[in-house]
Amino acid sequence: MSEEKHHHHHLFHHNKDEDNSAAVYGAGYSENPNDVVEEIHDQEKEKKHHKHLEHIGELGAAAAGAYALYEKHESKKDPEHAHRHKIEEEIVAAAAVGAGGFAFHEHHEKKEIEKEEKAHEKKHHHLF
Repeated sequence: MSEEKHHHHHLFHHNKDEDNSAAVYGAGYSENPNDVVEEIHDQEKEKKHHKHLEHIGELGAAAAGAYALYEKHESKKDPEHAHRHKIEEEIVAAAAVGAGGFAFHEHHEKKEIEKEEKAHEKKHHHLF
């Protein structure tokens, strides 16, 4: 157990022993046709992932928006705690905007992958 090494790769602390330069800089230029198929599969997986996250962002925006409307209703219905409900409404409305921005970001990430797929298709000429 003590001989096992735990690999923790963080944003700026990567393992210097691993050489990923070929994977990054040589993408799309391989003599092995299986690599091209694998790259296309990875792009499809990534596009599906961003689409999924886009839908999660949309759901979050809708849920937060609905809760903001509820808090607005509560502020009118409960004048004794109206100030509290208005503050909660504004907080949740800000969360709805953030979730909407996240969905918008993921939508553009998905579109960027689709754009790369089209560029990749144009690069390869199929003779048959």
